[in-house]
Amino acid sequence: MKTNSIAGMEKELKINSAGFKSDTSIKEKLWVVIPVVLLVGLLSTLIYNHYAEFSVENFIAGFNQEFLVFFAIGVFAQLVDGTLGMGYGATSTSFLLAYGVPPVVSSTAVHVSEMFTTGASALSHHRFGNINKKLVKHLLIPGVLGSIIGAYLLSDVINGDVIKPFIAVYMIILAVIIIKKALKKSIVKKKTKKLGVLALFGGFMDSVGGGGWGPIVTSTLLGRGRNPRYTIGSVNAAEFAISFASGITFMLFGGIHGWQVIIGLILGGVIAAPLAAYLVNKFKRKPMMVAVGVLIILLSLKTLSKLL
Repeated sequence: MKTNSIAGMEKELKINSAGFKSDTSIKEKLWVVIPVVLLVGLLSTLIYNHYAEFSVENFIAGFNQEFLVFFAIGVFAQLVDGTLGMGYGATSTSFLLAYGVPPVVSSTAVHVSEMFTTGASALSHHRFGNINKKLVKHLLIPGVLGSIIGAYLLSDVINGDVIKPFIAVYMIILAVIIIKKALKKSIVKKKTKKLGVLALFGGFMDSVGGGGWGPIVTSTLLGRGRNPRYTIGSVNAAEFAISFASGITFMLFGGIHGWQVIIGLILGGVIAAPLAAYLVNKFKRKPMMVAVGVLIILLSLKTLSKLL
């Protein structure tokens, strides 16, 4: 009798275990399926609404020296962002402004391209097990709200030409934050409070300035002593939703301009994303952070010199 009872319990445990594994498997798949479905849907919508702009002649004409410049910016910015957990927006925006691209075009291009590059980055970090899902959930909703507000203001309220020098100054401040965090010798682990406020501010500044999610959110979390691998992977994963929200907002209120910039950044970023996720623990972070910070300062000073 007891033997039958034990066998029955074991059978029930196996069934429950199988059910739990099935639920876990479905949740795991959602982390891959949702970004893929959103990206395929976005790509289909863009092609449907703008197919006239992608004639064979226009497409071939677009592959010129300028396209290669934007492609190179996309590769470099994604390598920086994927390995440091920050810097895609700041690096690409600084390069684009220094190259003479207007603020609204550069910010729209960066965020539309980030919808694809952050999707590729999130999938890559998930593949390499770099994501803390609890942290992603805390950052997601407030970050999305902040990015939508910022994108709306830049598209429909703020004059891009007027704020161009302020964006350049903001980029210098971000660069200083990156360098300061890199030079900090010892980090005492502290509990991170008000994650929602941090994400809201990071999402807002990212949309208005064309970058800042990583330097604001990642640098704060790392400064609190969080594990670099999981912090970088989680902030990159959350950035997909932030970029998607701001990109859609830019499309709705400002339209899409600068296809050559967008496609160059997308192709460069998507190609570099898996490599960046693989290299996240291979490079010494401090020298890289200082180098990126100095580069952003130089580019921003170049932009300011053109405006003054």
